[in-house]
This record gives sequence, C-alpha cells and structure tokens, in this order.
Amino acid sequence: MQDEQTGNRGDLPVMIDIQGVRKVFHAQGEEVVALDRIDLTIHQGDIYGIIGMSGAGKSTLIRCINRLEVPSEGRLFIGGKNILVVDRNELRTMRRSVGMIFQQFNLLMQRTVEKNVLFPMEISGVPHHKAKVRAKELLELVGLEDKRKAYPAQLSGGQKQRVAIARALAMNPDVLLCDEATSALDPMTTQSILGLLQDINKRLGITIVIITHEMQVIRQVCTHVAIIDGGRIAEQGDVTEIFTNPRTAASRRLFRLPSNGATSAGRCVRIVFDGTTLDEPIIANMALHCNISVSILSAEIRRLKGQSFGQMVVRLPEDEASAHTALAYLRQQHLTVEEVDPSDNGDMGRDWQGDL
Repeated sequence: MQDEQTGNRGDLPVMIDIQGVRKVFHAQGEEVVALDRIDLTIHQGDIYGIIGMSGAGKSTLIRCINRLEVPSEGRLFIGGKNILVVDRNELRTMRRSVGMIFQQFNLLMQRTVEKNVLFPMEISGVPHHKAKVRAKELLELVGLEDKRKAYPAQLSGGQKQRVAIARALAMNPDVLLCDEATSALDPMTTQSILGLLQDINKRLGITIVIITHEMQVIRQVCTHVAIIDGGRIAEQGDVTEIFTNPRTAASRRLFRLPSNGATSAGRCVRIVFDGTTLDEPIIANMALHCNISVSILSAEIRRLKGQSFGQMVVRLPEDEASAHTALAYLRQQHLTVEEVDPSDNGDMGRDWQGDL
C-alpha cells in the first residue's frame, strides 16, 4: 500500500489514492456490486484514463471520486486527505479542488458564456471584479474570448465543451474529472478538445482523470490507464506498456487484440514495432537472411502518446524448425513478440480501426 501522503512514482506525489473501494447498490431486495475492491493510484500531473465497456463500473467510480456516491467500503484520498471521513465544510473545500466536465456539458442555458464561467465563483463568494478577471483569463485559455456574450444555444458542441472546461477550472482545481467528455462530439472536435486538455495539463499541471469507452482517447492523451471490467481493475499502468504487453483478456478486448494461443490455421504471432523499428524492413530481412516466408494477416500503425507504434500479426511456417528460427530472429530484433490466436478477433484486417 502506498503512503497516504507521499507515495510516489519517481518524485511525483500521489494526488488520488483509492484503497479497497467497494460500492454495493440494493435493488429489489438484491445486492448489485458495482465496484469490487478497487485499488488505484493516480499521481500529480498524470492524464489518467479509466476505460471499460458499458456497465463495467467506470461511471460509478468517478462518482465516488467526487463524492456524488459514497462507497460502501474502502478509503479514498485526494491530496492526502481521506474524503470519505471529512465533515461538510471540508467536503465543500474538496469539491472546489476537483473540477468536473460531463458528456452533455451541463451549461446554464439562460446565462451567457461569461456568466456560466462566473457561476462557480459567484456561489463561492469570490469578489465580482476578481471573478471577471479570472473568467476572461479562462475564456482566453480555451479560445472563446470572442464568445463571452453568446448563449450556449448559439455555440457548437465543441464550443460548449470548451465553456464547460473553463467553468471547471474557475476555482483553480488540482484535479479535473472528465466523464465521457468527448462522447457527444464528432471526431475532429474530439481531437481539438483532447488537445486542449493536454495543453491545460502541461500549462497548469492539473491532474486529469478521463472516464471513457473510446480507445482513441486513451491512445491520444493518456499517460496511464486502468482497465475496469465487471467492477474490478483488470489491469493498470503505463499506456505504452499495457498496449505492447497486455496481460488480461479485458485489455486485449479493449485494444482489439487476439488472445494468446494457437489455432488450426497455424501458429501466429503478434509483433509490436515502436518508433525506433517502424521503418526497418524486418519481415523482408527475415525472409532474406533465414530463407523463411511468413503470411501477414494484419498490420496497422497508430499514434500512441505522441509516438508511432505498429503491430503486425503473421502466420509462421508450419515446419516447426522454421517456425522456431523465425521466432528467434524476430526476438533478436528487440521487438515485442507473442503467440496469438487470430480466431478470437473476427476481422483481423480491422485491428485498431475504430474504437469501442
């Protein structure tokens, strides 16, 4: 267990520390376990993704983090303080330090853009002249200074979400929670909003937690990821590490990867190329140097945390000696190589294309 105050990765302090959190709902006389012993550590400055399929428990988890739901068991620390045992005044202070943006924006339709951003400062008693200056700064940050007198109905979906982000930053939070914040947006607008979140993270050092079912979001901006499945954390860690070496069935489903094993179609391997090996003609070199041919079943290149990664699934020769030679050659090239079962991924040609 990490130290409640200073447990760290390198020199980074822990911002959110979730220990053994369990959430049980009671419906028609039955218990429904939404979260089952969740342990999760998020460090200051992370852009941390929590991803899972519908019903996995990710929305319940984020509602526990901001105390909209109270866990049935466990401890939950934000900035070293267990928010499950604080009094009402401390809870109010905690909520000022945790901003929140939603899928449907939740703007006040009868207020202008500027007044939407002013709203949390008004209810917190910030002097009006200081609040006006802060609102101006935030609208400049999100690129909407020219829309301050507009109403939400006059804005596009991406502009509405930018207003929501500005409003969430009004009280200078340490943490920004994003609950499916790009799910209602088109792909180009999604890219823009994700870029804005990255910029905010770099400029302000705010820890960002992103709840999503979209693998595109995880790949583009997240430094770390937790995969939640059936109310439990199936896998967590660095995004690149989990992509290159997924250990659980849940992570393989979300990354749309085949499972380990062999099939009647022959032994197949998945090869992962990073930015240093992407341009190397490794398969051609293997055929030339080892006199071995393999069948390429699928191949794709994607950007992951700003770096290009590729994956390829190939069928090895049926001859066992040739297959062994091919595997040995590939592993000598310092690649990630694992045997896989393509029958568990119905359309191998669509690896990495589209997101859940």
